[in-house]
Amino acid sequence: MFGIVRPCIHRLGESLKIQWTAHLCGLCLALRKDHGQFARLVTNYDGLLISVLTEAQAERAGHRRRTAGPCPLRGMRTASVAQGEGARLAAAVSLVLASAKVRDHVADGDGLLARGPVAFAARRVAANWDAAGIRSGSGVGFDTAVLTDAVDRQAGIEALAGPGTPVLTVTEPTETATAAAFAHTAVLAGRHENAVPLAEAGRLFGRLAHLLDAVEDREADAASGAWNPLTATGTPLTEARRLADDALHGIRLALREAEFTDGRLAHRLLVHELRTSVDRAFGTTSCAHGAAPSLAGPYAPPGRPGGPPPGPPRRDRRGLLAGCAVWAGLACTCQLCCGQYEDPWSRERKDGLCNGSDCGDCCDCCNCCDCDCCDGCDCCDCGCDC
Repeated sequence: MFGIVRPCIHRLGESLKIQWTAHLCGLCLALRKDHGQFARLVTNYDGLLISVLTEAQAERAGHRRRTAGPCPLRGMRTASVAQGEGARLAAAVSLVLASAKVRDHVADGDGLLARGPVAFAARRVAANWDAAGIRSGSGVGFDTAVLTDAVDRQAGIEALAGPGTPVLTVTEPTETATAAAFAHTAVLAGRHENAVPLAEAGRLFGRLAHLLDAVEDREADAASGAWNPLTATGTPLTEARRLADDALHGIRLALREAEFTDGRLAHRLLVHELRTSVDRAFGTTSCAHGAAPSLAGPYAPPGRPGGPPPGPPRRDRRGLLAGCAVWAGLACTCQLCCGQYEDPWSRERKDGLCNGSDCGDCCDCCNCCDCDCCDGCDCCDCGCDC
């Protein structure tokens, strides 16, 4: 799981948490349905923004949901998940960009990918994901050539970049790709008038994604000798932060120009949570809950502020085999270590082995602003001028 927009469950509130989970699961299931189980590896937090934006603009959004079966990531519960063209576009974009990420790691010789046989296998996987992304994109009228062209141009731009090269020259291919994907959500939703402002929001989101990735990897890249856009162009962190803040402001203005049927989740993610992502990357704030929430429940244990209240143990115990299956899912998704989970057999709430979250660090609630994304939030940190 990867992406820069990794919302804290306590800031989302119950209503938006349900919507966010629906889009995350919808992306995962769209990948499985069209491309098989292995393709679910490319599920990512930023890709689901495509699905969120499509639904935010569409009429009668409730008709774009279906009930999905039990999943270990949801504690073996069913859930209402997003479906339709938005989820399929998100899948296409995720596949192509994941393919690019794999090829980039192969080119850098990262870890096991430095070995010939492993690198060969990784390139085959990347080629398959490219082809799958093209099929999915074609199915919703989106030409993924704009994405693959951006990936191809990126290598050439990086090869020519050096001290004094504007860092925005390096981020341009990513900006172009994300602008095209964001704009196509307006086409899918039948809101063609939104294409221009959403293209601008996508362009700036792509700039942020590239900048934040560079900031977070800067020290590791320096230690390993890997190429980093900030280091290569001589861009100081102060300038990167200025560009990031300008991009945040531009995204907020662009979203104001678009018409949404229900834009609460899109606003929450692209205005508030994205600002939190910038602060996190530059080390100016942190959240004690951890980043992305577990789909099976909040990180905070019962009895702690922000966690669910303690209650009587559940009596609907699982059988031996069903419990073993749930245990395997929890173990494979790290919830036994890092989250809070239901006991696979008794269904009692338990803390993960490494769960040391303390809600007190970021749950000093403030008065919500007038943003329409602040519906029922548990720990609002809005403070914006929207």
